[in-house]
Amino acid sequence: MKKAEIKELNTKDLKDRVQSEKAEYVRMRLDHAVSPAENTSNLRQVRKGIARMLTELRQREINEQKQ
Repeated sequence: MKKAEIKELNTKDLKDRVQSEKAEYVRMRLDHAVSPAENTSNLRQVRKGIARMLTELRQREINEQKQ
């Protein structure tokens, strides 16, 4: 998910999206442990997407505290 797409989401939707992405990441890791995935870069992309979303949530939290 791109940074611009993340900024367009409201906070509630973003939190929901983080939860679903985390669940998908766990599922992907378990699938990879059972039978190695062909493209392991997908794991990295999902992990980085989660990090981007969490960063945006933290940024919004900081901005709310300043106001």
